[in-house]
Amino acid sequence: MKHLASIYTATLLSMVCLGATAETVTPLQGQSPETIQQDISACQSQAGSTSSSTTSPQAGGRARGAVAGAAAGAAAAEVRGRQHEELYDRVDEDIRQEYRQNQARETAAAGAVVGGARQRQERREGRRNAEQNSAAASSAYTSCMQQRGYQVTP
Repeated sequence: MKHLASIYTATLLSMVCLGATAETVTPLQGQSPETIQQDISACQSQAGSTSSSTTSPQAGGRARGAVAGAAAGAAAAEVRGRQHEELYDRVDEDIRQEYRQNQARETAAAGAVVGGARQRQERREGRRNAEQNSAAASSAYTSCMQQRGYQVTP
């Protein structure tokens, strides 16, 4: 009965401490409930320190892309104007300004698309890294518990 109580206690502790990943910890060497609790805490701490933290990608990828695109478009329009300076000087200032604004708008739209694509890619990579970190932490926890004389089953 004492062994059954230890298994129940270990299962309860691992469910509470591990959150969503409910694992059953079976003591193989007759460990007391206090020892089980200490071992679970120590192994969770060790597993937590082996996983690297990930930062979530910043919001506003489209906006940053649009701003960069607008600046690039305006600069490109100015460069094109200088390449054809003899024609550019004959054009009214309002028309030149409208041309620069149109170029800035077009490249801002392209920049927003590129910025959004980069942001989505960063998010996918972040999710992939988080899954890998979670798997590594789970593996480290299980290995630690096995070294201390427990059987860990999901």
